[in-house]
Amino acid sequence: MAKKNPRSETLEARLLEAALPDVAFDGWSDELIAKAAARSRISEDDATEAFPQGPLSLVRYFSEWADDQTLAKLPAQKLAKLKVREKITLGVRTRLECLAPHRQAVSAALAFLALPPRNIYLPKMVWATADKIWRAAGDTATDYNHYTKRLLLSGVLTSTTLYWLNDKSEGSENTWKFLDRRIEDVLKVGGKIAAFRKKRRESA
Repeated sequence: MAKKNPRSETLEARLLEAALPDVAFDGWSDELIAKAAARSRISEDDATEAFPQGPLSLVRYFSEWADDQTLAKLPAQKLAKLKVREKITLGVRTRLECLAPHRQAVSAALAFLALPPRNIYLPKMVWATADKIWRAAGDTATDYNHYTKRLLLSGVLTSTTLYWLNDKSEGSENTWKFLDRRIEDVLKVGGKIAAFRKKRRESA
């Protein structure tokens, strides 16, 4: 999403806050934005300025908002004491915990983004989240590892979020166990890819 001026960002935050309680009833729609604008006493023109693509802009901002909330709860001092695996696991878990009060909004957002032509945005949004979590974990890779790590974590984010949406266990304990298993699988795959590339370089 294009960078906005501070005024627009304030409008976005106000509109999102006003819209979230009604997503379960109105879905991510123009009607949702209109109601949120009216509740926040924001003009139609200002609402359009904040979200020029309508509900698509609002959904994309919702994802960015969740990313910001996640990073705010991942202080560098705390992460520095953890292993890489623990950092990434904590990043995914923290994001879902931030979204817990808005589970229906997340489900509706995925349904909204599943339909063309909007479906091109979901992979980009997930990739952006994976990139932010890796950067928060201190990753500075610029070679193939940069893309491999984010691709694998994107898969973890997607599968874990879908599992979480249907998880009825207390405190989402089953989700956290599922997340641990997925991270374990990713580490194995990542290790195999690294070993394969090393072998190719040695045989070249």
